[in-house]
Amino acid sequence: MVRTRFAPSPTGQLHVGNVRTALFAYLYARKHHGQFLLRIEDTDSERSEAIYTEKLMDDLRWLGLTWDEGPDKGGPYGPYAQSERLSLYHEYAKKLIDEGRAYYCYCTPEEVEASKQKMLAEGKPPHYDGRCRHLSRSQREAFEKEGRKPAIRFVAYDQEYRLQDVVKGEVHFPRGMVGDFVIIRSNGLPVYNYAVVIDDYLMKITHVLRGDDHLSNTVRQLMIYQALGAPVPVFGHMALVLGPDKQKLSKRHGVTSIEEFRRLGYPPEALLNYLSLLGWSSPDGREILSMEELIHLFDLDRLSSSPAVFDYDKLDWISKHYIIQMPLERLYEMAIPFFVETGWVTENDLRDPEKKTFYLGVLDLIRGYCHRLADIKDHLVYFLQENFPIEPEAEPFLALETTPKVLHTFYENLQKENREIDELVFREMAMNMMKETGVKGKNFFLPLRIAITGRVSGPEIYFILPLIGKEKALQRISHLMMKLSQR
Repeated sequence: MVRTRFAPSPTGQLHVGNVRTALFAYLYARKHHGQFLLRIEDTDSERSEAIYTEKLMDDLRWLGLTWDEGPDKGGPYGPYAQSERLSLYHEYAKKLIDEGRAYYCYCTPEEVEASKQKMLAEGKPPHYDGRCRHLSRSQREAFEKEGRKPAIRFVAYDQEYRLQDVVKGEVHFPRGMVGDFVIIRSNGLPVYNYAVVIDDYLMKITHVLRGDDHLSNTVRQLMIYQALGAPVPVFGHMALVLGPDKQKLSKRHGVTSIEEFRRLGYPPEALLNYLSLLGWSSPDGREILSMEELIHLFDLDRLSSSPAVFDYDKLDWISKHYIIQMPLERLYEMAIPFFVETGWVTENDLRDPEKKTFYLGVLDLIRGYCHRLADIKDHLVYFLQENFPIEPEAEPFLALETTPKVLHTFYENLQKENREIDELVFREMAMNMMKETGVKGKNFFLPLRIAITGRVSGPEIYFILPLIGKEKALQRISHLMMKLSQR
């Protein structure tokens, strides 16, 4: 059975690059009817915080990346937090010591560094020189009397390794790349390269998908698998996600954490759809893909070894597609917090059955102009406020000598019109008014739009008028005519 895992460290907000890794591991497990595990690598006690564990699990749930085994669900190979697995790491370290594959090292950091500098000066690889590998019992006791607490070092194999990576192809690690390396620190905590092997081995992980910044670690892990006599999982080291400047994606490029994307109102399925395209492509070339389609189409042989550049414009394009296509009621539930953030409406108003029809109509009208739900706040102003600003782009049209005549004519015609204003009625009115005023095109339509919304672009007026009502529309036209007369 295919078993994949996502193993984040709870030291900060969940990064989209890490989520892409989780997504690919999730898709592969689901594609093969396998299992997807969540494991928390929290042995960095100084930086790991429980609040980050809760937050990353909440972000994953929001995205829909549910796990079969994990800290909250348990499972047959738990616990699923490394901080709760320390006894296992020490048990296997003791086994390696007993088998001659590891030993206690009493060297201080200063001594290790001095040794490395000496080897560099001699033109040798700066590996640990192995001075503690053959300590006698009396030597160990002497160090312990000095108060030294030992680390545990693994005896590195003096051989080359070849890894058939599903993304990189064959990777060659020549002999002598590493010297004896620490697996348990002097404070009793395991290092990453050791703990991850013990965990993946005991949790029966079959496929390890991760960023290629881990590739150099792999030779140490292969050595530990060899010492344990354990099967090596299939590795896939994916190229990192880069920013537009081709550097590793970071906060300087813009939004990078799932929390920030949530706050901006990107639909989770849009974000996952976009992330799936960073380093993978569908066999039929499509870019808009549901989760069900991604699971069906995903396979490791379509993972790219080239870095993927995070394109915020493309994410916005995909997100807009999902916002337009989403069932209105679901979109409304997602949009409620963004309505409330304006301060112009309360959640009680939005859930009031008598008022909800209006707000649903507003959302349905403006969603086509939004790349993310935070954008709705820009359009809500002319539906929920009367003192909305007039954007600078409107000024050239307000300065036209024909604008007062257009507004006055529209005011009079709208005042007399008893029919409900739909597209046909508005077009009929507009044709008659253009003949009456002799004004056509943008010089006719934009002053009307500006009077109603303060903007030169946005939804068509015949969609807006039925929502705000005739009286409000007349008040807005009158208000603008008055402002223009005072200039």
